[in-house]
Amino acid sequence: MTERHEVVVIGAGFGGLCVAHRLAADGVDDVVLLERDDGVGGTWRANTYPGAACDVPSHLYSLSFAPKPDWSRAFAPQPEILAYVEDCYDRFDVRRKVRTGVTVDSATWCDERGTWQVQAADGRSFEAPVLVSAVGMFNTPKLPAIPGIDDFAGTAFHSARWDHDHDLTGRRVAVVGTGASAIQVVPAIADAAAHVDVYQRTAPWIMPRKDPPYTDEQQQRFADEPDEARRHRGELHTMLEQTTSFVAGDPSVELLTGMALDYLAHKVPDPELRARLTPTQGFGCQRTLISSAWYPAIQRDDVSLVTTPIERVTATGIRTVDGVDRDVDTIVWCTGFHAGDYLRGIDVVGRDGVELHDHWAGVPRAYHGICVPGFPNFFMLYGPNTNQGGNSILLVLEAQAQFVAAALAAARDLGAAVVEVSEEAMTRHAAELEADLAGTVWAGDCASYFHNAAGDIVTQLPHTSGWYEEATRSIDLDDFVIGGAPCTTS
Repeated sequence: MTERHEVVVIGAGFGGLCVAHRLAADGVDDVVLLERDDGVGGTWRANTYPGAACDVPSHLYSLSFAPKPDWSRAFAPQPEILAYVEDCYDRFDVRRKVRTGVTVDSATWCDERGTWQVQAADGRSFEAPVLVSAVGMFNTPKLPAIPGIDDFAGTAFHSARWDHDHDLTGRRVAVVGTGASAIQVVPAIADAAAHVDVYQRTAPWIMPRKDPPYTDEQQQRFADEPDEARRHRGELHTMLEQTTSFVAGDPSVELLTGMALDYLAHKVPDPELRARLTPTQGFGCQRTLISSAWYPAIQRDDVSLVTTPIERVTATGIRTVDGVDRDVDTIVWCTGFHAGDYLRGIDVVGRDGVELHDHWAGVPRAYHGICVPGFPNFFMLYGPNTNQGGNSILLVLEAQAQFVAAALAAARDLGAAVVEVSEEAMTRHAAELEADLAGTVWAGDCASYFHNAAGDIVTQLPHTSGWYEEATRSIDLDDFVIGGAPCTTS
């Protein structure tokens, strides 16, 4: 039996919450959110590794319509963020719209019915005129293509699939990767483990993390005086909105580079180790990380930094290309996600049977990261080139939810059933995007998850969040084809 709704949303994290809440304000209540996990929260439900926390200030990494006066500290830990998301789903009456344990396999546009036909792995089916992807970027863990990865006889898992039944106490642990997860994991497990080998391919840029707890007095003032909480949030927003270090040649790039190198020199006195921890790519080329625990952890006697490339995984550990074998009990893969492979594992088929991934041909592009020509009534949250270069991604998600609501309202106002970005508008947008990306630090000699295999920048937004909010506040009717008689899904 097929469930029929007005809108189907794939994903029940922050993005799904934003779009369901925004549509409800327009009276669109018949929305279903399909979530493959056993609860809401998205990446904050999946990533439960030791030390997991946000790297955006708490009062900014929260929704504008759902302030939280009692954040515990400047940068909230994962359990607190998950609890906040859970509370928002209840507070705004969105949880009743969620179906958990639903892994979407495909979504196919039916021109005859004017609806999207959505199929789940367990055989369930859903139908709606409107389809919204809110699956995000960091939802499919990526394992490295290292020979022997399946030969390891010990316990191995990705940081986003942490095995909490596996006690690391007294164990020899290999942590592969030195990205955002690793710099939180290693300090958090070093006390328990007997020894930790950290395998680094590329040294990250690190800035110190100032993470004081909020006092009881501060929390009470934020609760009693909402204007004070808004002022605090506004100050954080202004500070991060001024981060334009993603622009090539911006004076702040040199300034921040100097600050990061000074911090490294101050924290790591050993010149040989400091040299191995010094980034070789320009500042901002990769994700800049914030941590005050990383450099102290990497200098512990029971932590070893390995910068020699890995040759293979063996039954007992990891062998590097110099022939050295390091035996371990546990391998933790902190190797990131298929970030630029949007809607991975889901076949999205638009008009005339065109599959979305075939349409993209390896270079995902969308109008403001949201719409694709040939895919009517289809919208993406956190789609291509909408990852923030400096501010909170929640600002972008709220802006995208507003855009979806504006597009659907425009169709309703015109008595139409279908809204679709035009080929001409997409071509113009893509050309403008390419020109803007060419002026960023991510262009040229730069390799990171921001790029696809061919080197195209597929994740990053070459503008501030304020620019994006303004650009998506409403839709330009000249850029869209809106028409078709209203259809019924019955």
